[in-house]
Amino acid sequence: MSRADGMTYAPKGKPKPVCEKGDFVFSAIALDHGHIYGMCNGLIEAGGVLKSVYDPDPKKVEAFCKAYPGVKVASCEQEILDDKEVMMVAGAAVTSERAALGMRVMDSGKDYFTDKAPFTTLEQLEMAKKKVKETNKKYMVYYSERLHVESAIFAGQLIKDGAIGRVMQVIGLGPHRLNAPNRPAWFFEREKYGGILCDIGSHQVEQYLYFADVKDATVVKSHIANFAHPQYPELEDFGEALLVGDNGATNYFRVDWFTPDGLGTWGDGRTLILGTKGYIELRKYTDVGRENTSDHVYLVDQQKEYHFDVRGKVGYPFFGELILDCLNRTENAMTQEHAFKAAELCLKAQAQAVRLDTSNFDK
Repeated sequence: MSRADGMTYAPKGKPKPVCEKGDFVFSAIALDHGHIYGMCNGLIEAGGVLKSVYDPDPKKVEAFCKAYPGVKVASCEQEILDDKEVMMVAGAAVTSERAALGMRVMDSGKDYFTDKAPFTTLEQLEMAKKKVKETNKKYMVYYSERLHVESAIFAGQLIKDGAIGRVMQVIGLGPHRLNAPNRPAWFFEREKYGGILCDIGSHQVEQYLYFADVKDATVVKSHIANFAHPQYPELEDFGEALLVGDNGATNYFRVDWFTPDGLGTWGDGRTLILGTKGYIELRKYTDVGRENTSDHVYLVDQQKEYHFDVRGKVGYPFFGELILDCLNRTENAMTQEHAFKAAELCLKAQAQAVRLDTSNFDK
């Protein structure tokens, strides 16, 4: 795992199995994004057994097998889809190809766990909704900036306990380091990665829905731009959006590819949550100028100010809950409606985004 590069950032937690060994077997298909390692780590720590892997690129498979000794290399995708023992397929395909893989997985009678963003078009989303109803299988999404971040999990617990009253606004800041030489070609092709609001923005929208208890929202305004990377004309290096929820709670988020090299991690991701009785700030991956450690939670309520260092203290309950949901056909980890609504809203923000005129930016 590299803290310097978000594409290879794969958190590891403490093993906390929720089932007996062999009760939940899964496989991996499509290793196009490094998030597949975080997805597999979480499932294994929760008691899942990683049986097999397939990707057409032998170098990706070789690296994967080094990380997970004993995993079986499948000869083709269909070999995994035909394996009756495999209950779930985890995949991190090229973003535009994730929906099609999900259709094949669900048609084979297995649950699907995909990297974010789960779709690049609203048509793909509608196709997935129909397939979920048709097959009764899950199309679950790895929204890692909440699910695999202990400070975000702790904040959710604080909010549920009423620590800041009702949430009125969530502000999300999602800067990332571009590290262009290490990115695959598809990363710079708009049709394949879906746009910055669809891609990184999906994290921000999902957190807003969760923290503010929003079931639906309207995208009021959104912007995209390429400020500083003319050599990649289809890259959007900046995006922002404003949303208003069905309960009146609002959301502003900004995502970008401008993390400077001087930062000790891949992005200074922060979330500010305003409630009627206090507020919370999450410094997820670093505490700038103080210490290069993750998972700092700052809380101010009606009594005092608090700082919680929760790194290594909270864990990642989503993965165990997801395994139990698959075994018991429940929806405790995340509802299908929530996963799809986050995808829908980031797609709408992307579709209606106004492209900023940057022609005079350098003048």
